[in-house]
Amino acid sequence: MKVFLSGATGFLGRALVLALRNEGHTVLAWVRDPERARDHLGAEAELLPMQAGDANLAGALATCDAVVNLAGEPILSRWTSERRVALRTSRVDLTKRLVQALAAAARKPRVLLSGSAVGFYGDGGDAWLAETSARGQDFLGELCADWEAAARAAEPLGVRVVALRTGVVLGLDGGALPTMLPPFRFGVGGRVGSGRQYMPWIHVEDWVRAVRFALHDERVRGPLNLVAPGAVTNREYTAALARALGRPALFPLPGFVLKLIFGGAASLLLASQRVRPERLVELGFRFRFASLESALNDLLFERALDFAPASAAERGQASSYLAARRPAHRLAAVTELDVPLAETFRFFSAPENLALLTPRAMGFKIRQRSGAPAVDATIDYSIRLGPLPLSWRTRFEAWEDGRRFVDVQERGPYRAWWHEHRFEAVGARTTMHDRVLYTLPFGPLGKLAHRLFVKDQLGDIFAQRALAIRLRFGAESSARARSGAGT
Repeated sequence: MKVFLSGATGFLGRALVLALRNEGHTVLAWVRDPERARDHLGAEAELLPMQAGDANLAGALATCDAVVNLAGEPILSRWTSERRVALRTSRVDLTKRLVQALAAAARKPRVLLSGSAVGFYGDGGDAWLAETSARGQDFLGELCADWEAAARAAEPLGVRVVALRTGVVLGLDGGALPTMLPPFRFGVGGRVGSGRQYMPWIHVEDWVRAVRFALHDERVRGPLNLVAPGAVTNREYTAALARALGRPALFPLPGFVLKLIFGGAASLLLASQRVRPERLVELGFRFRFASLESALNDLLFERALDFAPASAAERGQASSYLAARRPAHRLAAVTELDVPLAETFRFFSAPENLALLTPRAMGFKIRQRSGAPAVDATIDYSIRLGPLPLSWRTRFEAWEDGRRFVDVQERGPYRAWWHEHRFEAVGARTTMHDRVLYTLPFGPLGKLAHRLFVKDQLGDIFAQRALAIRLRFGAESSARARSGAGT
């Protein structure tokens, strides 16, 4: 299948690209900035610039079997009059443009999955909300209704249309969870507003699986609630997050503060939406993460990482880099992939694919390459750590084609960073071993920073990497360790 995708560089779009490629589908991404899109998507998608014009858009759609429309400006911001126009333009007007191009296409895709949100329902209090519930009488309810109506205009063209009413998606590459982790890890997190408002959520992997389900199952039509079965209150959610991190949740964020910051957009956090996935359950969809605890555990500490001090043997192995830099810490992971060794090595040894495995917030971008990967070849790229832009130069210290390679940081934030990638064929599958030996600068201050936040940051980066690998290859971790283990 060839899938046309808008919003491909966003949190949900990137996750869907990986899963579609795992199924063997071709992805054509409709993007505003091809250079930025290539940085985010690597070599996993073909690109069509939005500036190419509607005739080219119609021609591209005629080559596709399905359309997934996820584009839209970020919704959590103060809703000034200008911002409301931008939110409508990026959702409603863009969807209208897509449907007009579908009408002009010589061959029509079979299905259009178009974004929407549980904000459609407005503030529902304690009442259960299903796909048949009425829309809310507020800005977000009106926006979602108009967004869905623009997509439904494709139905007379013979296209099956599904409106993806998405709740709070839990993942590490975007959405609400990454912004909540720092205060909770430092013990200053807590409920939002009264905490009594219901918060519909879904694990990003279940969101992807539900979208794939809707793509393939002809019975799925109209609105579809993409939320987990058990809606929880904000108080229950924050308590579960605090338990998962082993921290208290004692510092509430009052509703009036949110209203001062976001104005009307504070309703996104304060409105109560007790949404259930009625249609998905009726059609037999099975959630992998039906409970909030299972979702948070998967994302936060059931990760394929083993942290420990670097051993004397590791520091003393045959590497001039390690001999000069003397690493203090080690992290290791073992991953089982359901693909042959040649395909695995080809993907992980391609520098451009590193972008898909790196959290979007890090702003990964390749700046310069000295040539194809080989011993002593270098790659210069830029990243961000929070608001801080950084340059990183990687050099390949070892390269054994189809078996192993080692990259080291020659310039960047670490005093030492030595990363070994080792691959073993196990029948038609592959076992991948990652081992990183590293140390921070500034002596005792670096050790304190490692304990306070760098270790958690590395855990999140590698946990996101593991989830991306799971989406792309159906991989499983063979080693599990709490992020709090080790040093």
